[in-house]
Amino acid sequence: MESLEAKFEQMKTSSSASTSRIQPYVPAEKSLPEITLKATILSIFLAVIMAGSNAYLGLKIGITVSATIPAAVISMTILRFFRNSNILENNIVQTATSAGEVIAAAVVFTLPALLMMGYWKEFPFGTTTAIIIVGGLLGVLFSIPLRRAYIVENEELKFPEGIATGEVLKVGDSEAREGTKDLLAGGLLAGLVKFAQSGLMIMSEGAHYWFQTTRTVFGFGSGFSLVLVGAGYIVGVQVGVSMLIGAIIAWMIAVPLYGFLFGLPEASSAYEIAVTIWNKNIRMIGVGTMVVGGVWTLVYLVKPIVQAVKSSIATLKKTKLGVQGSLLRTEYDIPINYVLIGIAILTIPLAFIFHHILTQADMQLPITTHFATVGVVTIFAIIVGFLCAAIAGYMTGLVGSSNNPLSGVTIMAILFISMILLVMLGTHIDFGTKGANSLAAAAIAIIIGAVMATAAAISGDNLQDLKSGQIVGATPWKQQIMLMLGVVAGSLVMAPILEVLYQAYGIGDSLPREGMDPAQALGAPKAAIMAAIAEGVFTHSLDWTMFSIGAVLAIAFIFLDSILKKGNSTWRLPVLAVALGIYMPLDITIPLLVGGIIASLCQSKIAREKAKFKEKEFIYKQEHANRRGMLFCSGLIAGESIIGILLAVPFAAYQSTDVFKIAPSDFEHMGVLLGALTFVGISYYLYKISSDLYKGSKT
Repeated sequence: MESLEAKFEQMKTSSSASTSRIQPYVPAEKSLPEITLKATILSIFLAVIMAGSNAYLGLKIGITVSATIPAAVISMTILRFFRNSNILENNIVQTATSAGEVIAAAVVFTLPALLMMGYWKEFPFGTTTAIIIVGGLLGVLFSIPLRRAYIVENEELKFPEGIATGEVLKVGDSEAREGTKDLLAGGLLAGLVKFAQSGLMIMSEGAHYWFQTTRTVFGFGSGFSLVLVGAGYIVGVQVGVSMLIGAIIAWMIAVPLYGFLFGLPEASSAYEIAVTIWNKNIRMIGVGTMVVGGVWTLVYLVKPIVQAVKSSIATLKKTKLGVQGSLLRTEYDIPINYVLIGIAILTIPLAFIFHHILTQADMQLPITTHFATVGVVTIFAIIVGFLCAAIAGYMTGLVGSSNNPLSGVTIMAILFISMILLVMLGTHIDFGTKGANSLAAAAIAIIIGAVMATAAAISGDNLQDLKSGQIVGATPWKQQIMLMLGVVAGSLVMAPILEVLYQAYGIGDSLPREGMDPAQALGAPKAAIMAAIAEGVFTHSLDWTMFSIGAVLAIAFIFLDSILKKGNSTWRLPVLAVALGIYMPLDITIPLLVGGIIASLCQSKIAREKAKFKEKEFIYKQEHANRRGMLFCSGLIAGESIIGILLAVPFAAYQSTDVFKIAPSDFEHMGVLLGALTFVGISYYLYKISSDLYKGSKT
């Protein structure tokens, strides 16, 4: 077994190399098999699995997490059973897999809005798949020139998740086996708990304690979802605290105050009264906060955007079109002339999609107006799509994929295109009513947003993969080909997965049939925001009073965050996280916070243990404990998500969520107790393994 000092020196060397010119693990002069049959099959399989898992997660909580490290661990574990497997094959697998899971992130943030608006009654396979494939392939093509601008030429951008994935790929077999154990343990525990909650119904998914006074309601609640604990651990305590602040504003201040001032709606319980007030009135505060936060994010990124565009243009000028034969294997991208041809070709189906939507709406527009609208929105989608990809790529390079401002960028794009459509079509149709024409215009805005969100998400996350490829010595053009394969694989299964989830649970306030339990519906909070904004612009139905309150709150939190930043505080208050806390139910916010608190407590405990170890030993063991926690949480996320999808099949087939129910009618209080104890127990186990410095290699 490799000595601890050797492992530490390798980590140190890799870390220092990442701050300068990367020395690839596999030299450029050495050529190993990368795109092999076994790697391709495994890539497609994992891309489909991760796409489904992230679709469920994004619909449930409005947050998705990167699957690149778990994919790398799984790939190392499986490919080890084959002869002649190598690190570049593993890198190819995680590259394609990440493309599949990122597809889901962009799609669930946008396309479910079409259901919530009533424009779609289902997810049509052809249209849905076309939107996703076009947007995803554009994202891959956009990331090709950005790779040179951001990874090769720009040493400021570190791409932390890309570096982490590269280091995981370089870790020995013993680490891979141990990582797989933690990943599988988290997946098994979360899967069993999810089946007990949503299938057998012997465990409650949350607890709520609300009471009604003569004038209003007060209360509190929390969910017991392990997928949220895992996501909270990954995104960190600061995001959790920011979301808690938003939840306090919404549920403990705004809901009681609204009830006191305007009266209480009819409902069977205090909790249902609170949910009704929040859903119909208070959520719009979150929309206002999100929009202003998105504007601020773009303003804040003006300088990075300009730098990114200048760097990209300068790099393209240095390279002759299509002539890259003199480049090293590790610097060989898909030629830029092929990239431009690909973008031009993808413009055709993109224009056809918009033409199809306008035609279906039967707006009876003059033919010149019809095709002028199609042309303008198509050009808008391409140009602004690249701008969104540049923003996402730059931000992921600075702070990682988890902080990619995808929501803010997409919201602003939807608002922008909505205003353009108002100008172009306003003289032909009445936008003040909830008719077919206004609905079609809002749908176009959402679909353009979906294309741009997909391109931005793919571009940002794929740059992380290309960074890991730079570290291990991969061939960029082969990674880019596999990125496209991952996009296509994820796109082909996304519509069926979304349709099954919709038929089983419902999405937002859109339920496919009567008699379904709204509490079981997947909230899709980001898509609901997109729907509220797009539809509100065209129907004049936005609650501008609540929207304005949210806007004022956003300004206040931006100001507070600026003070924290100027004071060099380690704590920040991201306005988009506060907005999400206002917009999402307590069932989601509290478990996310629990996961973030666990991560913070683990870091504090590890810091206190530092004096008991030599420096090199401490650094290695700290990395080991952190990796165990991350992989266990990745298992929690994958396990609950996969069981949620598997349960959706019989739920949809029998049109009931009681198919496997065994709990008696009077089991509610015992279910809450079992759910709470299980939640606390697994959370404590996560804390133990993530803060344990005494387990692991000592040689």
